[in-house]
Amino acid sequence: MSTEQTMKEEGMRIFGAGTRDNFEYRELATFWTVPNLITVLRFLLVPVFVWQTLTMHYGWATLTLAILGSSDWIDGFAARRLDQISTVGKWLDPVADRLALIVVATTFVSTGIAPAWLVFSIVVPDAVLIINAWVLFRGNPNLPVSNLGKFRTALLLVGTPLLLLGNTDWGKGSILGDIATWALALACVLHVIAAMQYFVQARSKARALRSGTEWSG
Repeated sequence: MSTEQTMKEEGMRIFGAGTRDNFEYRELATFWTVPNLITVLRFLLVPVFVWQTLTMHYGWATLTLAILGSSDWIDGFAARRLDQISTVGKWLDPVADRLALIVVATTFVSTGIAPAWLVFSIVVPDAVLIINAWVLFRGNPNLPVSNLGKFRTALLLVGTPLLLLGNTDWGKGSILGDIATWALALACVLHVIAAMQYFVQARSKARALRSGTEWSG
């Protein structure tokens, strides 16, 4: 096995923790799975985070945001490890992630914690993708998540709590704010690039469906 192939497989395992080797996964039709319940509980924490941030309880808001981020990894791990990948989960998880990300970014900007580019670089590409998906598929195009998109999400999950920590009494004047800003800036650049990739893939898949040919991704 080549070094390049080994690195690629290791990278996939980092992003796809819990994957079983040589295992044929099933796809459940039910909503009632452990990963879906984790996703719902995660999204219910979003208004808690908003309230904590608006009332300037940045320490608690950081903890809530850390739970939000870690639970995003946990539900994917549980789905693969417990063999509970579901049809509902395939659209529920990304929708919950997108809505949570938009709310978190908007809260940061509205409270002056982050600059306006954080919202625009996230909301505008997502809006374009939603419109494109609706025009082409009248719904979710069911595109595979790229490693670039996963790395972008990881940076956002690291950068946003650090940004909050930088606004606590403990973190003010430290290097945390600078690290968070650079991490979020890189995440936003990757977000735009990933959005462009998904846009092209969606149109490619739509053309393949219209022509009756198999789409390879």
